[in-house]
Order: sequence, then C-alpha cells, then structure tokens
Amino acid sequence: MTPHMNTRRAAALAAVAAMVLVGIQSGAANAHPNTPGDSASASTPAFSSASARTAAIKAAQSDTSATASALKLGAKEKLIARDVIKDAHGTVHTRYERTYAGLPVLGGDLVTHTAANGKLKSVTKATTARISVPSTTPKIKTAASARKVIWAGDGTPVLALESVKTGVQKDGTPSRKRVITDATTGKVLQSYEEIETAGVGNSQYSGKVDLSTTASGSGFELTDGDRGGHKTYDLNQGESGTGDLVTDDDDTWGDGTGNDRQTAAVDAHYGAAQTWDFYKSAFGRDGIAGDGKAAYSRVHYGDAYVNAFWDDSCFCMTYGDGADNKSALTALDVAGHEMSHGLTSSTANLNYSGESGGLNEATSDILGTSVEFFADNATDVGDYLIGEKIDINGDGSPLRYMDEPSKDGGSADYWDSSVGDLDVHYSSGVANHFFYLLSEGSGAKTINGVDYDSPTSDGSTVAGIGRDKAVQIWYKALSEYMTSTTDYADARTATEKAATDLYGADSAELKAVDAAWSGVNVK
Repeated sequence: MTPHMNTRRAAALAAVAAMVLVGIQSGAANAHPNTPGDSASASTPAFSSASARTAAIKAAQSDTSATASALKLGAKEKLIARDVIKDAHGTVHTRYERTYAGLPVLGGDLVTHTAANGKLKSVTKATTARISVPSTTPKIKTAASARKVIWAGDGTPVLALESVKTGVQKDGTPSRKRVITDATTGKVLQSYEEIETAGVGNSQYSGKVDLSTTASGSGFELTDGDRGGHKTYDLNQGESGTGDLVTDDDDTWGDGTGNDRQTAAVDAHYGAAQTWDFYKSAFGRDGIAGDGKAAYSRVHYGDAYVNAFWDDSCFCMTYGDGADNKSALTALDVAGHEMSHGLTSSTANLNYSGESGGLNEATSDILGTSVEFFADNATDVGDYLIGEKIDINGDGSPLRYMDEPSKDGGSADYWDSSVGDLDVHYSSGVANHFFYLLSEGSGAKTINGVDYDSPTSDGSTVAGIGRDKAVQIWYKALSEYMTSTTDYADARTATEKAATDLYGADSAELKAVDAAWSGVNVK
C-alpha cells in the first residue's frame, strides 16, 4: 500500500469520525477526560439523549462505504452501524455488522476505535479471516424458511444456511434453537439454544419497596413512566403473548407472599427498575439498548415452571412460579441477570455457545450481582452468590458461587481447553471467578456477613481493586472491545484494553486485571 493510499484512508476515517461527532449533541462537550487514577467511567456514553445516540448511529451509517474502504474490506462487503459510544477521552467506538454479497456475515462484526482527532486507533474484529466464498448458491437442499448467510464464526468463512427450530425444553422453557449448516457439505457448524435462562428455581422477596406506577382510570397499572414505560404483565399461566397488564385499585401491591398474585409482579417490576437505575448510574446507559426504550416483564408463566428467561424476540423477561406455583422466580439478582442478557445482545452480542456463551452467562451474573449491591436492599444484601435465597438444591445452598464456582458441583474455577465444551452456565465460572478476584482478591474474607475464601490456579495472591472499578472494566470491555466470537483469551485482551483506557498503562488496576486472569489460568 502506498503512502498516498494511507493518507486517503486516514482522511476517510477522519471524515467518518467527524460525521459521527455531529450526531453527538452538546452533552458530549461536558465530558472531561479522566486521569489514570479517576474512578469515573470512561465508558459513559456522551449522549445528551437517546435521540442523540440515534443520530450518531445514523451518521455512522451514512458513510459506511468510506469506512469499509478505509478498512480495506472487499468489494462485496458492506457495513451496518449498530452502536456508537463516545467515551470520556473522546474516543468514538463504533460497532458494525457486516454483509457479503447482501448476505449477513455471522461472526463478521467489528468495532472501530477512533480518536477525537479522527485518527483510527485500532479495530476489534470477531474474525480476521478474509471474507470470500466461491458461490452464494447452496449445494444442499434448503428449507424454504432457511436463511442464506456467511459463517465466519471460526476457520475459513463459508456459505451457510441458518434455520430456527422452535419447541419446548425439558423443564418447560420455550425453545428456539438456531442451527448453522454448511451449505456445501451439510455439516452442522453451530447449534445453540437462543432462549437465555438463569437456570434457577423458586423465589425470594425484597421486602417493602417503592414502585413507579401509572394512574389509569380509577386505579393504577404497573407501567414505569420514569424508566421508558416498562410494563409488567400477568400471563395467567399462559406461555405466549403478554397476558394482562397488572393493575390495582389503591396503588398498594401484593402482600409479600406467593398467595397473592401481585407479589411476583412487585418483585419483577422492582428488579427491572433497579437494573435500569444501575445501568444509568454506573454506565450512563439509558436502558438495555441505550435508546431509552424499556423492555417488559411477564410473570406467572406456565404451570409449576421452575425457571426464568430473557427472549430477544420479544425484548422481555419472563418468570415462572416455581414448583409449588407460589414461589415466583423474581429474585433481584435474577431480574438483573435476565435484563443483562438483553444488554449483552445490544453490545457484544456474544454467541450463546462455547466460551463466548460462558462469557455471556457470566456477564449476566456479574451485572446481576452488581445490581444487587447497587440496590442496597436490607432484605437482600449484596453478595457474590447467585440465587442464594432460592432453595433450588433443597438444602438452602446458592445456585452459583463467584468466589469458588466449583462449589456448585459443575462450574469451572479455572480455564482449560475443555471449558468451551461445558454448558454455558458452568463455563461461566471462569469469568465469574475472575470478576470476584478482581473485585475482592484471593483468600478468606467476610463481606456483608457472608464468608468467602477464593483460591487461584497457581497459588498466587491477588489483591482486589473493588467491585465498582471491576464492573467499569467489564462493561467497557463488553461494550467496546468484545465481539460475538470473543473467547477467554480475547476477554483478557479486551479487559486489559478497557483497564488501560480507564486507569492508564502503568496502573494498579491493569496489573490487577492481569493477576486475576492469571489466577483463573487465562494467560
């Protein structure tokens, strides 16, 4: 490539960055760059409103052809702008999906990181492979419902067919299995369950809480006008649709027991509000997708359904009533967990299989735990236990442990080459353990009355940097540096970049990130 072409590409990227910045309103001017020791988040989107974010994405989309050229993509490749974040240092992180000959490229997503002066700092790609296939005509018989795609999730990109099979899982959870098949050989390239569950049973309560409701007629409804209009519905044991919007005559909801149908709705509504507020307070994020729009909650799903799940297709959380139909799965950390699946889908969109699936689940555990600490609820104090008040095991033990994940009998404490073969709820243990070590460090300690004793794979001692800094690093890595195919090695790199951005290349925080990853054998 000649110097002349270098100059042209740099100019093109500078022009794109300038257009994106036009879409970021005056609120961005008030963002002050952090010094390495600042505790403020450099991940905070510098948008004055959801409409400003929309304008920034539109600006990025308007010149994707110049961006594709500057990135030296092939003539058949096009970019689709999906998200834009401008951090407190002025760096613009623009997330793109990719198409080839008009076909979606699965595993082709990328993020450009452009400095305030318009200079491209780096590009994070889900794949570094060249996107090219000899033909876009399948050689195997295709179902009418199958979608032609390019599979770039691993190895050499190939023409593939994407199909979705719906049904019901063994525990009653709806099933939407996505299958990617090589369009030439018929080999299954990837298959994963798209409905993302928390894997929990029964329920807990958060005591007396304040709810944001809306007056309607002579009564009230569970519509949260303060948080994008989030609504909570009663499915009445149904398994589809939304059921009935939960209403009340006097704006006093539930009685704190499973005998009152409103109680489950109270916990779900409260959990959604706390998660929204946590995203806003910690990250400056306006809702799950950052666009100010609410998801919705559905309670009383199915008959004796012992689970809860997030579904992208409805942009909603759904909760069963537990084995006795009186113990709804509406725990605070469960609500935070489920909403955070939506956040992951709106950012890195981590594939729900293999190591990326474990990172997807761990993100929900990490953020659900952070919501629990943020809520500062006296009835449900913050801890590093998942589902700790839900007696899913029949002996009062938690569902998962972040300080030593293997205590649940199935989760991995440390990375090895077989981790990606585990169920995503168990492979998540490596990242959960990393987050605990980064937050609190190794060894024995008591936090909010809970005793922990976190080991390391090599017997090393890790000093924690505090949960607030740890979650900033994780969120920045998720929203700016991770892609759909990120594995554990990539996650280490992403969090190292995030820690460097936030706290500096010589910071104690970056050293702690490295020590914590080494402590779980990700080196």
